[in-house]
Amino acid sequence: MTENKNFNKIVHLSFPPTVSGRPVICNLGKLYDLSFNILKADINPRHEGNMTLEITGPEEEFHKGINYLKENRIKIIPVTQKISRDEESCMHCGMCLAMCPTGALSLDMQSRKVLFELEKCTACGLCTKICPVRAMEIDPQEKENRTT
Repeated sequence: MTENKNFNKIVHLSFPPTVSGRPVICNLGKLYDLSFNILKADINPRHEGNMTLEITGPEEEFHKGINYLKENRIKIIPVTQKISRDEESCMHCGMCLAMCPTGALSLDMQSRKVLFELEKCTACGLCTKICPVRAMEIDPQEKENRTT
């Protein structure tokens, strides 16, 4: 029996109004044995949806799940950048904390230092705009790491 290593990817999804009320995301788990973490979701007044989703599971099933989403007219936009922090430059001022929508940046109450959990980061870039010393930076990922 070959070991099927778990694959993990963050993607942005854009739903047309005809799909936003259907359980397509739940079906990723049911049909393809994938787990998902909804990092951000919004449905506008026209019933168009946007979602940032972290998908985990066997790589082959991940690609089948992505095809399933495409078949259901969901636009998949891979996260093509990541955020990094220059530890030496960071002053731990906390300005970025208020901007982070996913909790990737948090305050350690004992040390009073800002913690950065890359696995929670959706690479929205809001922290990079507010950082007074530019310790938070956007790093584009290589093209080969793209999902679609």
